Formats: sequence, structure tokens, C-alpha cells
Amino acid sequence: MKINKRYLVAFLILLIIEVFIALFVHDNFIRPYIGDVLVVIVIYTFIRGIIGRKIKKLPIYIFLFGVLVEVLQYFRIVEILHLQNSRFFTILIGTSFDVKDIICYFVGTLILIFWEVINKE
Repeated sequence: MKINKRYLVAFLILLIIEVFIALFVHDNFIRPYIGDVLVVIVIYTFIRGIIGRKIKKLPIYIFLFGVLVEVLQYFRIVEILHLQNSRFFTILIGTSFDVKDIICYFVGTLILIFWEVINKE
């Protein structure tokens, strides 16, 4: 496993942006939509940073992971696991299913695919 510093730096910057959005932005566009687009990219940069090499179809796998999380939200997994009183898990997993989140994950995935194509990765 080879660390890719460029992707780790990108991850840290994007993570700081995501935390800033989560804590300080309370609007009807950036937080619900841009935040969800960015989360796919945050996960991608983290994985690429720690693995250091290209993983075939990684953006697709991350998208499917996001869809899985949304489906688990639909079935109220936080309540099933009795974690509804844990702020950490309610934020990490989420508590409300929204098909718009899946659309945002898809947009983030398209951005990543475009990134890989233009960078010939």
C-alpha cells in the first residue's frame, strides 16, 4: 500500500469543507445538495489517498455504498440498532431517506468519472 499525498491533502481540504457546511451552513441548497455531492468525492479522495493506486470502478462502488446507506435510512437502521440517541451515529448514518440524496451521489460520481477520464486514470 502506497500513500498518495496529493489525494490525502485533497481529502483533508474537502473534509474541512464538509464539516464547515455541516456546522455553519443552514440553507436550502449548499447543505442538502452540494454537501451530498461532495461526500462522494471525499470518500474517493480518502480511499485513493490511503491505497495510492487506481481502483477500477471506484466511483461506481462509492455510489453503490451511498445508495446502500440511503436504503438503510429508509428502513430506519439507526432505530433498529437502537442508536437514535447517539448524535454521532445519527449524523454518520443519517435518519431520513431522500431520493434527492441519491441523485446528488450520482452527480458526485459523474464528476469523479469525468475526473478520471480527463486525468487518464
